[in-house]
Amino acid sequence: MPHQFLPFLAVTALLTLTPGPDMALGLRNGMRGGVRVAWWTGLGCCTGISVYAAASAVGLAAVLAASATAFAVVKLVGAGYLIYLGALALLHSRNRAPADGQGAVAREPDGTALGRAQAFRQGLTSNLLNPKIALIFLTLIPQFVSPGEPPFATTAILAGAFLGMAVVWWRIFSVAVGVLGRLMARPAVRVAVERVTGVVLIGLGLRIAVADH
Repeated sequence: MPHQFLPFLAVTALLTLTPGPDMALGLRNGMRGGVRVAWWTGLGCCTGISVYAAASAVGLAAVLAASATAFAVVKLVGAGYLIYLGALALLHSRNRAPADGQGAVAREPDGTALGRAQAFRQGLTSNLLNPKIALIFLTLIPQFVSPGEPPFATTAILAGAFLGMAVVWWRIFSVAVGVLGRLMARPAVRVAVERVTGVVLIGLGLRIAVADH
């Protein structure tokens, strides 16, 4: 067990609970589709975390962090994707359907249902297009590898703990969003949530686009 495992868990918990693009997306999808859609959005985000963890192990994340051009490209693409999702949320709020008492079915503006696969892809894409996740593995985890500890094994344990905490949090968050969705079944409230999350996603996208490295 790494010597600084408990302090790492404390820092990771704070990072996991900090609202960001992934959480805004999960809230948007969960309010529209309930626990199942929120959970699969979270699984997509967690898969993105695992990809970055593996990439950092083989040095790809280091290349991304070292190249200002590569970082800028990924950042701008990710910002554009968040703005796109935010615009979809605002559009969906204008095309709402009355609640049927059994929970609304999440649908895209074109009328197609938002299923598990699409929610998963949205979560995965949102996470992969956030290069700051890579920087977490490059700048945070090494600080908790004590001298004398095997770097690769210790990094793997810490990365696994980071991913495990993300999975647990997304399960709790998805259930909470599902319960909240049932309590907020009024169409007017759902529209308000769609609009707020849409604005938040667009705002996060703009913030990422103009933020410094």
